[in-house]
Amino acid sequence: MTAVTQTWTEQLTFMQQTVLLTAVRGPDGSPKYGPTKMLLRWYRRCILRSSLEDGRTIKTPFDAGGGSFMGPSFPVDLDGIEYGTRAWSLVVLNIDWPTRMTEIVSQYLRELDALPHHFQLHFMHAAEIVGYKHPDEEIRAWWHGTYLRLVHDMHLWPETEDQLDRRLGDSREQWLERNDAATID
Repeated sequence: MTAVTQTWTEQLTFMQQTVLLTAVRGPDGSPKYGPTKMLLRWYRRCILRSSLEDGRTIKTPFDAGGGSFMGPSFPVDLDGIEYGTRAWSLVVLNIDWPTRMTEIVSQYLRELDALPHHFQLHFMHAAEIVGYKHPDEEIRAWWHGTYLRLVHDMHLWPETEDQLDRRLGDSREQWLERNDAATID
């Protein structure tokens, strides 16, 4: 392994990879164990490999490991159950992580006024990419639903995947089609 990002991200354009990385770090001043950081922990697990777990991809928002940067987003009692065993699989299959994480998104949206708008835009666009591009269908669907919530909370219309690919397709000309003239270098 030579990269901290998961293999699936290597198939993305450089622009899309860059957007994913801009959202990895949370906003300053946000509580370490508040909804923003818990949501970011899951996001990080979806795009990064854990440096504390020998590069392992942590595939759920509740698996142990990852330290405080990529740790679990909510607690689950898996004490005494060995990772990867049949017993572990049976417990994991019965955990409804999408519902638990959707509640964390609701908490995040309730505190959004206290967060920097700039961070929120980076995070919304990163959620969009994971929601269209992640290889796991359940994770992809959950992030797409989260992207839609973030967009609608801002009273905006979501982009289609084709629009995303055009805007962030490694073509300066295509990117400029949706950019404001005030921010062109």
